[in-house]
Amino acid sequence: MMTHRFFYPGPLSAGASVALPDDAAHHATRVLRLRADTDIELFDGEGAACAATLTSVSAPVMARLGAPRPPEPEPRCHITLVQALASGDKMDWVVQKAVELGVSVIQPVAAKRSVLKLDGARAEKRVAHWQKVAVSACEQCGRNRLPQIAPVSSLERWLATASGGWVLAPSAPQALRARAAPEGGRICLLVGPEGGWDDTELVAMRARGIEAVSLGPRVLRTETAGLAAVAAIQALWGDY
Repeated sequence: MMTHRFFYPGPLSAGASVALPDDAAHHATRVLRLRADTDIELFDGEGAACAATLTSVSAPVMARLGAPRPPEPEPRCHITLVQALASGDKMDWVVQKAVELGVSVIQPVAAKRSVLKLDGARAEKRVAHWQKVAVSACEQCGRNRLPQIAPVSSLERWLATASGGWVLAPSAPQALRARAAPEGGRICLLVGPEGGWDDTELVAMRARGIEAVSLGPRVLRTETAGLAAVAAIQALWGDY
């Protein structure tokens, strides 16, 4: 029987009783309709997890912590996915699947051809939403390390402090599989919006040491390309 998992952003000490965060409490009692004495698992987002048992399903929803699980190791390949803003629910999809594939940092950037425009309060609200998507994905896939969802940035502002990395470009002469393993196990991967990168953006990337790579002869959608590349990176040098 599957053990339901919930994010608890605090210390996990065996024998302690803790109140589940509001989102986790709602999901446990209103969606899953779990009852007292149900065995669950809590994780702290930093690699630790432990067994737990629900002791109360009325507010506040309480759980008693049990034996710790083996700590989740650091990923073999630390991947930062720099994803140009995409329209509709594509960004939700990218965040969810990037979490499942083991991405460490997701950096949304506004590109010249991005259909979705976000700034100020709208951007902050959307990032908070993506953080919840990431939490849910961790709960589902068994991951105990919560990836960072960085604030939305313009590509220009992000590039100002960037150094090295790969940008997906269908016309690039070199395939990703032909590249050497990323130095220090760290790689920064850039994925363009629906209309692709503007030529001036690609020039600016090259000036920061970011090299173009391709995934093969087919042109992939923005919500597909980055995830396919991450899966390939993980298979070549990462956890797969």
